Amino acid sequence: MEILLFILLMIGLLIYAFAGKNGDKDYKPPSQPKIHKRPAAKHLPFDAKSVKAEPAKSTLQGAAYVIDGDTLVIRKTQIRLYGVDAPEMNHPYGKKAKWALVSLCKGQTVLATITDQDSYGRTVAKCYLQDGRDLSAEMVKLGLAIDWPKYSGGQYKSLELPDARQKLWLADARQKGRMHVWEQFEAKQIARQDKRNTAL
Repeated sequence: MEILLFILLMIGLLIYAFAGKNGDKDYKPPSQPKIHKRPAAKHLPFDAKSVKAEPAKSTLQGAAYVIDGDTLVIRKTQIRLYGVDAPEMNHPYGKKAKWALVSLCKGQTVLATITDQDSYGRTVAKCYLQDGRDLSAEMVKLGLAIDWPKYSGGQYKSLELPDARQKLWLADARQKGRMHVWEQFEAKQIARQDKRNTAL
């Protein structure tokens, strides 16, 4: 039965093919639409003032030496983590933030995709661990860095722990331009140190 169906199918295909070639002598294939050629572009003289270089997104890759909670060094290049702010080493949670970043980077090859340069001349980069985790995001999730919307566009805000800004109040003050809070804190630290030195 299957063989009979196969034979009938083959005969039908042959008849169809034969009829297409010879069956309708008046048959004309549909005409192709006309292709309108675009006029050739005018070649204007080179204008150096109007030329803008395509920004190159370069990368660095290697072991990371951690400076603090949002700064590391890869291949002798100091890198600031993109879009986040961690406490300074002499601020509350500063040392904890540094050691958390050390723990994340330990034994890892870190990939830094350079995005910019900050006002201190440091290279700013999105940094990734080998498994694809974003170091900025990981530090925010640990509650040891906060999103810096001015630079991140709020990319890490949803990852902040509920008490993060309260805990990292000096970083929060810097973002809000309240540098007098920093000055007061650091003046108290200096006064404490002077008191200790006098006691010795």
